Amino acid sequence: MKKVMTRLGLALMSTTMIVGAASAETVRWARASDALTLDPHSQNQGVTHNFAHHIYETLVDRDAEGNLQPRLATEWTLKEDDPTVWVFTLREGVTFHDGAAFTAEDVVFSLDRARSEASNMRQLHVDVAEVRAVDDYTVEVQTTGPSPLYPNNLTNTFIMDKDWSEANDVVEVQDYAAGEDNYAVRNTNGTGPYILQSREVDVRSVLTLNENHWAENTPAVTEIIYLPIADNATRIAALLSGEVDLVQDVPVQDIDRLQGTDGIKIETGPENRVIYFGYRFGEEPLASSNVTDANPFNDPRVREAMELAVDRDAIAQVVMRGQAIPTGVANPPFVAGWTEELDAYPAVDLERARELMAEAGYENGFTVTLDTPNNRYVNDEAISQAVVGMLGRIGITVTLASRPVAQHSPLVTSNTTDFYLLGWGVPTFDSAYVFNDLVHTKEGSYGAYNGGLYSNPELDAKIQSLGTETDMEVRDATVAEIWQVVKQDRVLLPIHNQVLAYAMRDGLTLPVHPENQPLLTDLTLGE
Repeated sequence: MKKVMTRLGLALMSTTMIVGAASAETVRWARASDALTLDPHSQNQGVTHNFAHHIYETLVDRDAEGNLQPRLATEWTLKEDDPTVWVFTLREGVTFHDGAAFTAEDVVFSLDRARSEASNMRQLHVDVAEVRAVDDYTVEVQTTGPSPLYPNNLTNTFIMDKDWSEANDVVEVQDYAAGEDNYAVRNTNGTGPYILQSREVDVRSVLTLNENHWAENTPAVTEIIYLPIADNATRIAALLSGEVDLVQDVPVQDIDRLQGTDGIKIETGPENRVIYFGYRFGEEPLASSNVTDANPFNDPRVREAMELAVDRDAIAQVVMRGQAIPTGVANPPFVAGWTEELDAYPAVDLERARELMAEAGYENGFTVTLDTPNNRYVNDEAISQAVVGMLGRIGITVTLASRPVAQHSPLVTSNTTDFYLLGWGVPTFDSAYVFNDLVHTKEGSYGAYNGGLYSNPELDAKIQSLGTETDMEVRDATVAEIWQVVKQDRVLLPIHNQVLAYAMRDGLTLPVHPENQPLLTDLTLGE
């Protein structure tokens, strides 16, 4: 705690030296974790995207209701004589932060970069065959077949300046999992409403208003001071003392207290994100288990026993203080493909769970390590601690390994974890986004976050068909078929859909964003 307080104190002291106490134009914004990188195509991760949206921009965006909105593209339509080509009309008069003009060549470069091998965004562009510039303000995206929902995949694919990228040797995407570095990791040149002025990773970043931004309305916030504060108590103490103005990650145990505190207001709302557990598939023994001749998780009876042992309702009420919506499917209600039937989950049945464990040959249980982040999701470590106790009741002895998300995420993407907690938001509002990353066999552009290496070739074929299926009734039926198999196989162990709370000083208003990616351009000032 002393180290945390010291680092926070230094960060706030530095802030005060530059801007003094927070003014009506300066907002000090605290989160539990920092962006993993500023290379905009390196990591498909919510906190990273949220920060980047202030600096870089996408062709299309979503409003708070989830509707697609123009950003760097003013129009997008299917080509009249070719349903495999999307035509994007670009916004004219846009400049990058260094003054360079934004043109179609930047879009071609960025989409090609985002779908390159090292990019963690490539699955969103798996159906793209070619991106080409028609003229300075028109881009065509050729897909391998009709892809009617492709624009939905673009809300987190940021546009970079081709010339700047070439000049700074960042044509290639940072390979985050391999520990690679490049100039774009800490330096930026976007078209967005704010310009990066300084960055101290995990301590403090400063953004200032882009006076040359294309938008007609000038944001009320002219300076953002971004303060990652991992410790919950320290983060809330900073808000109560007036050292920060906005806390995006409010611990559930503090909501009631803050709602009753003069000078503080709370905004709450559901997030388009499911919290779930994943486990290793395959015959190879688990690295962290005392079972050395088999993989217990590969037995469907063990996975069923685990589901019957986990008390989702207790987690929602006790761990989450009611700030969660229990679920039986790894698909939030915002997303096409969700149904009440899929959302249903079984009641806790420890007797049956123990019978299943015995039938699988694990009457005496087994040991395993659970990897969890401790600064990414609402009460993520506490959820994992609760599940440790619940699984212990059926003989599964779990050792909890807790890490910051920057160290946790690579365990999942590199498939070096036996059992893990993760959250998954769905920015496309479509089930294919879940299937492509979490369910499809890990190969090529698919399965980037398939941490358990689940593989079902028949399901893979159905998943791939979704990208170019134009008959929506057929597509919806395929989505339903895939979900039935995913649920029956217990590919994942979903726990709940996350509910969010933002805390801020009186005079600020920032509604909860369904993807937990609020833009401070939308923050309003005044009582």
